[in-house]
Order: sequence, then structure tokens, then C-alpha cells
Amino acid sequence: MEKIIAEETFNALDFTDSPLEIAEYEECKFKNCNFQNYDLSGFKFIDCDFEECNLSSVKMKNTSLQTVAFKECKILGVHFDECSSFGLSLNFENCQLKHSIFFQLQLPKTKFINSNLIDVDFGECDLRDSQFQYSDLSGAVFENCDLQNADFRNANNYNFDPEMNKLKNAKFSIDGLPGLLAKYKIKIEH
Repeated sequence: MEKIIAEETFNALDFTDSPLEIAEYEECKFKNCNFQNYDLSGFKFIDCDFEECNLSSVKMKNTSLQTVAFKECKILGVHFDECSSFGLSLNFENCQLKHSIFFQLQLPKTKFINSNLIDVDFGECDLRDSQFQYSDLSGAVFENCDLQNADFRNANNYNFDPEMNKLKNAKFSIDGLPGLLAKYKIKIEH
């Protein structure tokens, strides 16, 4: 039976120097911690918060992330597509989430608020009812995605083909039209 660590706060720790114990973490908070290049494979995080953490290039093979929130975190080059799909539930706010991969994940109702999602791969994701407000989606890939009821209002720099995604009832700002019509090579002026 694996160890359960509950309701603990980990503050300003560098896990590249002192390893985090492989366990199931429930209702824990990680604040200002460094996980850069750390191997979190097989860990379980349930109802946990990561704030101001560096999670760049972490490995997450079969990592369980159930109702996990990331706030003001640096998350570069992470393969979320390798996480356990069981109960996967994530939210991101004010994060640097560049060059990460969510390919084929079921992520309905996920919040990506005021985050840099530059060159993120969302290919074949279920992102129904997700929110992307105030996020930079430069180079983000949306192909064969379910984006029904997704909210892209006030998001910027997205560029994807409406014919290759399900968009029923998705919300967009008028400023976002060029990103939806780019494939037609038409000019839109204000």
C-alpha cells in the first residue's frame, strides 16, 4: 500500500536537491518549489495546489493529477499526455505553459486563464466548456478538438481551422476573427 500525505504545505523547497517522497498527496500545497527536470512519474496528486513553482521539463509518466490547480507556475515542455487519464482534472492561472503537450486528453471545463500557452499541442483534445480568457495562444495547435462551449473571449494570437474542430456555441471576441479565418487568406480590417 502506498503512503498518503495529506493537508501539508511545502514551501520554498528545491526537490532537485532533496527528493520528494513517492506517495499519494491529498489536499497539499506546493508554494515556490523547484521541480525542474524532476521525475514525478507514478506520483498521485489529489486536490493539490501548485503556486509559483517551476515545473519545467518534469516527467509525468502515469502521474495522477486529480483536481490540481497551477497558479503563477513556470511549466515548460511538459508531456501532460503521459499522465494517468483517470480523474484527470487541471486548471491553470497566470502560468507560463509553453511547449507542453496535451494531445488526446479529456479536459472538459479546464481553465487556462491569463496564461502563456505558446506552442502548446492540444491536438484531438476534448476541451468542451473550457476557458482561455486573456491567454496567449501563439502557435498553439487545435486540430480535431471538441471546443464546444469553449470560451476564447479576450484570448489572443490563436490561429486554427474551424472546419477541423467542433465549435458549436464556442465564444470568441471580434478581435479573434483573423485567427479563425487565416486559412482563407482574407484581409480583415477594423
